Amino acid sequence: MIHLLFALVMIEMAFILILSFANPIRKLVIKGLDLLKQGRGPLVTKTVATTMFVVFGSTIYTITKIQKRSSESGGLINPTDEVLMAHRLLEASLMGFSLFLGLVIDRQHYYTREIFSLRKNLETAKKLK
Repeated sequence: MIHLLFALVMIEMAFILILSFANPIRKLVIKGLDLLKQGRGPLVTKTVATTMFVVFGSTIYTITKIQKRSSESGGLINPTDEVLMAHRLLEASLMGFSLFLGLVIDRQHYYTREIFSLRKNLETAKKLK
């Protein structure tokens, strides 16, 4: 699952970079995100995000259980718990970062689309003068 989360984070970072800088792909990405936000797209997106948030919460709960178990044993942590803790911590951080990047992409898409509409309105106002 960690490979999937790494790939997701890299794809989200690529989308953020594409939306940040003026390039020919940006208009294509904006149109794709517009299509994604129509119809059942928002419902599917919210469902996936909610599922990821629940799994994120479960992972955090598992991390706290491992920490509690190690503190009860006098601060000694066995190697199995250490490996499990590192795996869960990496998984939780990637999920949280992925959810955050999803919000960043959503806001960047909104602001970029708003800037394009304002520029279009400005150009039409200049033509009318």
